[in-house]
Amino acid sequence: MPDVPLRDRYLELIDQIVTTTLKGNISSKEQVYQMLLKGVEPGTGEIFERCLEERFTSTQEQIDNPVSEIKQAKATRSLRAISTIRSEWERAQKQNQVSAAINTAINAVTTAEPEERLSALLRAIDPNQQQTLTLQQLKQLSQTLQQQSQQTSDPDSAQEIQQLSEGLKAGLASWQRLEDYLVSWIYDQSQGTLGFGGLPEQRGPWGLWAKQVGSPLPQSLFQTLARNQSLSEWAESQRGIELGAWVELAVVLQCLQLALVKWFDKMVYDSKVGAKLSISTFIVFGVIWSQLAIAFSQALTGVKRDRFVNGSFQVCLQILRTFSQRDYFPLYGGIFASLGGDYLSDALNYLNEPLRRVEGTQEKARILTLLGYSFRAQGLYERAASFHQQALDIARDANDSPCEIANLNHLSRLCVAQKNYAEAISYSQRALILSRQAGNKLGEANALANLGYSEVFQAQQQQQAEPEVYERAINYLEQGVQLSERLGDRQSQSLCFSSLGLAYVIVEQPQQAIAYLESGWQAAQISGDLYLQGLNLAYLSQACYSMANWQKAVYAGALGAYVLEQINASDWRKPAGLLTILQGQLGNEAFQNLLGQNRPKIIALIGVDGYDYIGELLEKYRSSLD
Repeated sequence: MPDVPLRDRYLELIDQIVTTTLKGNISSKEQVYQMLLKGVEPGTGEIFERCLEERFTSTQEQIDNPVSEIKQAKATRSLRAISTIRSEWERAQKQNQVSAAINTAINAVTTAEPEERLSALLRAIDPNQQQTLTLQQLKQLSQTLQQQSQQTSDPDSAQEIQQLSEGLKAGLASWQRLEDYLVSWIYDQSQGTLGFGGLPEQRGPWGLWAKQVGSPLPQSLFQTLARNQSLSEWAESQRGIELGAWVELAVVLQCLQLALVKWFDKMVYDSKVGAKLSISTFIVFGVIWSQLAIAFSQALTGVKRDRFVNGSFQVCLQILRTFSQRDYFPLYGGIFASLGGDYLSDALNYLNEPLRRVEGTQEKARILTLLGYSFRAQGLYERAASFHQQALDIARDANDSPCEIANLNHLSRLCVAQKNYAEAISYSQRALILSRQAGNKLGEANALANLGYSEVFQAQQQQQAEPEVYERAINYLEQGVQLSERLGDRQSQSLCFSSLGLAYVIVEQPQQAIAYLESGWQAAQISGDLYLQGLNLAYLSQACYSMANWQKAVYAGALGAYVLEQINASDWRKPAGLLTILQGQLGNEAFQNLLGQNRPKIIALIGVDGYDYIGELLEKYRSSLD
């Protein structure tokens, strides 16, 4: 009936389904679903939905204003039938969206230039897409690509499309073999904190996954990661890597990363631990892909090199974008939480590289914030300032108020590290004003801590001994502590505690300082921020030294120096220097006795290797003075 208006046709279709239902001739919802697929033309869904709403409203009116009980009963049954139509239409719409997404992906891949074909596929399976493809839909995409390869006249294009199809299929098969072992490695680890680093083949999931995956390329990569070996050397051994194998690896790693984050996010019995592990997962997989990009750039040549390097960076950016949108994205933390092994030392450079490929976006601002904090911990102040300033400008343009406030707070802290206290106070005041205007309590707690922290240092620099100067600064710090405690944010609590503790060290009230610094250390342990752990320990050692509590000063100083040096934080030199002074004052024998008395407690936290390394660390400090 091409001459009949669509509205009339769709009203008739609805009435037909209702009438057939009332007669008892509809045997299942599937029958309704098929009638809708056949009766509604593609691209005309809005017209059909208006007709459906019109019939629903008129039938509801018949129920609400009945002419007779018989007609009311019929209208009630009709409304149930219309409700079934509505639910099956929603199902059809979802399927149409999936089909449209798959068709769009197929068209993008098959019409792309050869050098852009892989990139087109990666965009199609990007978890940031509005229509994210499920595993079943990825399987459907693989099958459709296989069909398209057989219909493509150009032999080279046909072969590439077939390889993409086979890569998707192989990736899904490899994931199926790994799915049952997704988190079993966690329960197999009898000691230590959860994470991806540690001794070769003893920590993290890589060794277990290598044994289970079966497929050569992901197996060899997992073995390399398990042993903390160079990915550059691994890439050299994979010069013959084919397009399909690369796609398989991409699918396997994506499935693992998404599934791990989903599992950690559901740790309702301890959501803070779950968030910490999710953060680690995002960072580790992002770093791996960035490392792979650099490794492929060194090992491969020609078209293959460009394709796999760009593809690796593309996947890395997809991970970072997903990460930046999470509620637990650490605007006030660095990349230290639960991140061990060799990843940490190179992570900053690896994550910095893919960001050069992104324009000014909210996601970029947040990642730059994370990296800026991490660079500050390493003492790379100019680089940190550049990152925070970029992030501040982008966040302001993107109206990302929490990110803008966070970067003002970070810049304040950075100015303190550079002994520019007036500028530090200015940044913290701006952060305080903005956070209160926006109702951002987390930003306010950090701004209060930074304002008090900055004023304490400025007063010390100007040699202001008036008690009221320090009282005002300490009052800001105490407000920050109270607010962060109410929020339950361990990261901010640790920062506020350490700031307050240091303030009491400066005003020569070490007993009060010790209580706050111990609380700050505990909060940092829970949040997983190794930098703040080390910082609290370093200040705690100084406070204990002031109290002539040599044993506790040695304990806190040794742990603080070790933790900070392990993450390349320049602050490790402060506790190492204090321990060296103490060793000179007490004599080496007495100092070693104190260290030995603390041995069980130290080993419980950093292991035997960590304890043995403390002596080397002090020697490293002494050598740097020569």
